[in-house]
Amino acid sequence: MKRRTVLSKMALLTGASSLKLSAKESSGLPAARIQNAAAYSAQKSGKSLLVIQRGRTLLEDYPNGTSRDELHKIYSGTKAFWCVLALAAQEDGLFSLSDRVGEYIPEWKEDGAKSHITIRQLLDFSCGLEPTFDLHEDNISDRDAIAIHRPIVSSPGSSFIYGPCSLQVFHAILKRRLARKGELPTHYLERRVLAPLGLGPQRYVPDNSGNPLLAAGMVLTARMWAAFGKMLLNGGRPLVSAPSLHECSEGSSANRSFALGLWNNSNANRSGAWEVDVELMLHEKWPKQHWAKACLCQSAPADLLASIGSGKQRLYIVPSQELVIVRQGRESSFSDADFLRLLFG
Repeated sequence: MKRRTVLSKMALLTGASSLKLSAKESSGLPAARIQNAAAYSAQKSGKSLLVIQRGRTLLEDYPNGTSRDELHKIYSGTKAFWCVLALAAQEDGLFSLSDRVGEYIPEWKEDGAKSHITIRQLLDFSCGLEPTFDLHEDNISDRDAIAIHRPIVSSPGSSFIYGPCSLQVFHAILKRRLARKGELPTHYLERRVLAPLGLGPQRYVPDNSGNPLLAAGMVLTARMWAAFGKMLLNGGRPLVSAPSLHECSEGSSANRSFALGLWNNSNANRSGAWEVDVELMLHEKWPKQHWAKACLCQSAPADLLASIGSGKQRLYIVPSQELVIVRQGRESSFSDADFLRLLFG
């Protein structure tokens, strides 16, 4: 077993602040809690655990035969990269997230319910399109064309339907808007998001027409994924403005716990809150899923955000504690609630 662990003593938050923090929020994570969380993660088939607080690496652990430079699939963690690119595209004047999709996809302009769908609803999975999981397949003719012609199965804004279909419609919009500049969406992603974070070209899983899969595909080391987390912690710098990034923390009426590629813990302090296993819930057919008052962990800060990928891939960000955590692993009984409770008590 190859493991590399770095633990350092935490400092208390100093300086004036307009936000009054509780003792739990204002102090650093105790080393004992970090060690307990690391042991739990390793026991649950963990491959990496990286904890960074206020710019200091508190723990870097690669258990179960893995190493620091090993790339791991982050699956649906890919979605957040494309959603941040959507925010960048909005700032670049390509479109507004409040625009109706029909303005850019003529096939939708006169198509009943589809004509009312906004770009934001594509990205927060409240547009009502069926999920069409077959789009995950490699040998497929044209993901975008298939997605554009899939039916509406729920009124726009009323249901959370998680899947690749709506993201491929977004890709079609982005592709058409960038065509006039002679740039492909993947090149735009590299120039606008990946390169500023110190990351290179990614694994895009293209279909037979060259369209990437936006729902999954990327492979990253723990430190690579942490670079994205640091950007979120820095209010979007150097990619987008803080007001733009704020849209990633505001859920929709269909699912308050999810917005633009990121899950949130905002329900944690609400009366009637309950802890959801996101991956297990997503295995249910969308009409049977239940998200009202769901949170990741009632013991964790309410401002916690998470990028969640299949097989227990996780990126957690806690702005109030200036905290970034990357956890990668294999399919197991790992639980967000149990892991976060070990960290936050």
